[in-house]
Amino acid sequence: MIPLNSFGRTKHASTRVIFGSYALNNATQTEADHVLKILLKYGVNHIDTAPMYGNAEKCIGLWMKKHRGDFFLATKSRKRSYEGAKDDLEKSLSIMGVDYIDLWQMHGLTNPVGWQRVMGPGGALEAFIEARDKGLVRFLGVTGHGDNVPAMHKQSLERFEFDSVMLPYNYLQMQKSRYAAYFNDLVELCRKRRVAVQTIQSIVRQPWGQRPPTYNTYFYEPLENQNAIDKSVHWSLSLKDSFLITAGDIRLLPKMLDAALRYDKTPSNAEMHAMVDEFDMKTIASSTSDYK
Repeated sequence: MIPLNSFGRTKHASTRVIFGSYALNNATQTEADHVLKILLKYGVNHIDTAPMYGNAEKCIGLWMKKHRGDFFLATKSRKRSYEGAKDDLEKSLSIMGVDYIDLWQMHGLTNPVGWQRVMGPGGALEAFIEARDKGLVRFLGVTGHGDNVPAMHKQSLERFEFDSVMLPYNYLQMQKSRYAAYFNDLVELCRKRRVAVQTIQSIVRQPWGQRPPTYNTYFYEPLENQNAIDKSVHWSLSLKDSFLITAGDIRLLPKMLDAALRYDKTPSNAEMHAMVDEFDMKTIASSTSDYK
């Protein structure tokens, strides 16, 4: 079974690997139900989803009829206004057939203009606080992609006491000195405040480039070799007390969970560098885009 760790200050013991349900974006219910069997087999007890993840919330909703008590359920809103965010939450609750969400997150909050809108009068933060006060959600978080996300997350934590953050973390990304400095600064703050740190993009190989994607990983071409996945997952899990979100493709899920199950030490820099050369690994492009 995947090891558990306290998810920040929530008092919930989450598996260190969290199911990233973008993998269900185009899934049938039959495929989704097979994924559920895999999650239960490995003891995964935390699901991350979002309204923009295609079929995911609908598929998960059918799971919740029997398994609500087995999972810490997280979803998101990419809306920046009070009304937009409130509408997102109402739809997510309805689609998944649940009375509450464990963790509601601001989706992709990386653009300064969008940030100001969220935090200002009539912004999404008002809907988030209201939902928590009404018991519709238990905890609040913020997520993002791109090189500027650690700095933006720190700014968000300075504005409001979020319970979790989510951002990229992999070997090549952390070779960017500026990103690494801001990331480490953010993690230090999160540890002081007991904010849960969730990492994404652990098995990035390179950008898709010109060829059509062959995996359901939106931002990048993933590693598919088991040994390479092992090293990448193990390297990401070496970040103390963090949680790794699985990649967005059903075919990669068993490989990542198997890797996590066998995690016992951090690969050396020499091993990681050799892997980068072997698989021609590259970081994906920085993004400062925002959702409206």
